[in-house]
Amino acid sequence: MKKALKIILPLLIGAAILYFYLSGFTNQQLDAIFKAIKNADFKWLFLSLFLGLLSHIIRAYRWDYLLETLHYHPRKTNLVLTVGLSYLLNLVIPRAGEVGRAASLVKYEKDIQFEKAFGTIVAERIADIIFLALFIFLALFLQFDLIYELLAPKLPKNPIWLTGELLIFIFVIWLFLKWTYTSQNIIILKIKDFITGLLQGMHSILKMPHKWWFIIQTTLIWFLYVAMFWVVLLAFPETKHLGLDAVLVAFIAGSIAMVISNGGFGVYPVFVAEALLLYGVSKETGAAFGLLMWAAQTLLVIVFGLFCVIALPLFNKR
Repeated sequence: MKKALKIILPLLIGAAILYFYLSGFTNQQLDAIFKAIKNADFKWLFLSLFLGLLSHIIRAYRWDYLLETLHYHPRKTNLVLTVGLSYLLNLVIPRAGEVGRAASLVKYEKDIQFEKAFGTIVAERIADIIFLALFIFLALFLQFDLIYELLAPKLPKNPIWLTGELLIFIFVIWLFLKWTYTSQNIIILKIKDFITGLLQGMHSILKMPHKWWFIIQTTLIWFLYVAMFWVVLLAFPETKHLGLDAVLVAFIAGSIAMVISNGGFGVYPVFVAEALLLYGVSKETGAAFGLLMWAAQTLLVIVFGLFCVIALPLFNKR
């Protein structure tokens, strides 16, 4: 029952969010959304799918560097196919892809131990979290004026009050950090373990024999993620003019949505549309872009994942 809830609950939440969001549109607005999708320039969508597929292949090759540090030398084809399989599993069951990827590789590469293969995937995820954080900081830096414009009316006009509130805020943060350092609360301990794991993973990556190739490929993967998002914006006349600042904010909103429900189901179009609304993009066009982008990503995961499911046993027939 608990496992079923983990699968069904995120899907129900995503479906509910999308339903209530779309229910706020009139029939004319819904027609405008579908018309915008129909009139989109689909050559950019096909380019986005190609960039997404390329990022999956590079991820498989990057994984090879981590396995090589453990003196494992699996076949590249098996790495690519298990990566495709993992994306498909994550679409159905949250976080099942990492376990499935390690288990599939161990099944077809007999000299690899499951625990060690899974450990390399955890190190991969740590690198991805670090890069996502860097993108968030970059977006905040590029959007400083917009953030200040949103917060300025809520800030006190008197500089003395502002300084006092800032000092109180710093003091509260200091008390919180001091408490968490000594706390034995199970949630706090899990957060501390997570942060410690991040730092250890980052340190282990920097000690890799091919660390620079690993870092370059990680950078390329995330560049492709942003590029596959950006090129679909070019498919709509109302969004093709948007700059890097808007692209990053909408991309981060979509990345957060992917965590909330399975593959961003239901949530992705809403989060992206609301982010684009900050840059003057109409709700109709934002929803059309979000729906098309999510559908394209999901289709890529399903088609490529199913291909990997079929190809894995055929490639390892012997």
